[in-house]
Amino acid sequence: MTSHSLTAAAAGTWRLGDLTVNRMGFGAMRLTQNGRAFSDERTPHDRDRAVAVLRRAVELGVNHIDTAAFYFSPLRSANELINRALGPYPDDLVITTKVGPGRGPSGDWLDWARPEQLRGQVQENIRQLGRDHLDVVNLRMNGNRPVADLFGALAELREEGLVRHLGLSNVWPEQITEALTIAPVVCVQNRYGIGERRADSQEVLRMCGELGIAFVPFYAIAGAGGETGAGAEHGELLDVARAHDASPAQVRLAWTLQQGPNVLAIPGTGNPAHLEANVAAGALRLTDEEMARLTALGQAAGADVA
Repeated sequence: MTSHSLTAAAAGTWRLGDLTVNRMGFGAMRLTQNGRAFSDERTPHDRDRAVAVLRRAVELGVNHIDTAAFYFSPLRSANELINRALGPYPDDLVITTKVGPGRGPSGDWLDWARPEQLRGQVQENIRQLGRDHLDVVNLRMNGNRPVADLFGALAELREEGLVRHLGLSNVWPEQITEALTIAPVVCVQNRYGIGERRADSQEVLRMCGELGIAFVPFYAIAGAGGETGAGAEHGELLDVARAHDASPAQVRLAWTLQQGPNVLAIPGTGNPAHLEANVAAGALRLTDEEMARLTALGQAAGADVA
């Protein structure tokens, strides 16, 4: 499909609290290095090209960027690249960050944050991004356990004005219900894509739709490849891609967006051409029959992913 002149507005809009975003956004995880994210076997992306990708994304109408302080490689930090490329920020740009996981300076993973440590993680994101507050902060969970202490700590930061809106990441339905008793939830980020979704994914998707919460899948393009990236594609998906003169990645994004009007996409890349193709996928419309065929690919392969 033609990518020139297509912008993120083609995907439509949704509201994160009082903030309106185009449903086609940008994820910063893969912005800092080539190869598998968080791996020691990687080389840094060219800084100028990374900056150019971010600026081009905004030119194409992307006004929702997903990032985190723990998105970094030995020589690059996603937050600091965003700051350099886009500061001072456009008034309509919404930057979503996440807290919970932590990494030391050498990249080693630290113990999951305790409630009293979340303030420091929020402040570190603020410092790196050059902001005085964060638009949206997602609490990333690492298991189906109570969220009250952690989410409550973030709710206090929201009351103080350090955070505007709160969301959740990698959660189960009961955790969403629990969090909503503490503070509003504007978005939920869970692993979801063709052939790759948790056993409770449809329940979370349905729940978010009924409550007016944005559902923001991660690994929508990579699928089972996760941090490594997309692997070999199924023949059914390739057939649909050929029918639309589109790439498999574009079909995956279109399928994702057609799961509901509250579903957002945050594909990430450090490649300018891939960026334009991803944004263009917001205009791709699959038929009901194609949607059913692609959905069927995951019904046998879907597994519960932590």
